Amino acid sequence: MSTATTELRRFLTLSGRRFKAGQSAPEMFSPAVDAAWHEMLGILAYTALCQDTVGQSIGHTANNGHDPTSWVAAYKAAYGPLPDIWFTDTDGNVDQDALARYRETGTVVAEWDCSPTGGEGDDVAPDRPETARR
Repeated sequence: MSTATTELRRFLTLSGRRFKAGQSAPEMFSPAVDAAWHEMLGILAYTALCQDTVGQSIGHTANNGHDPTSWVAAYKAAYGPLPDIWFTDTDGNVDQDALARYRETGTVVAEWDCSPTGGEGDDVAPDRPETARR
């Protein structure tokens, strides 16, 4: 399993926990992890990954924003500090400035353009009939 896929698994796990707790959807700010997500969307392995990590389907939707991310503290509590892949673009280049700011402050201020959606009946992140892709 690639690092990006491992991190996607962790992101989906945290997403499921947030949905069950009635919290908003987490923000997908990593181009590298998001690319792995897009590669898996719509294939059987993604369905299995969701069932294995969350026990339900996790969708994908457009959701643009720029702010401090809401879920990094929960990630650190569960898995430790974010690895470099979260600050890596799709060409494999690490944003050293963003990584250094994260290491210094423990927070991530980033832009994102998508987030997960929960299962049916989820009031926090409702399913959409179509799966939005960038």
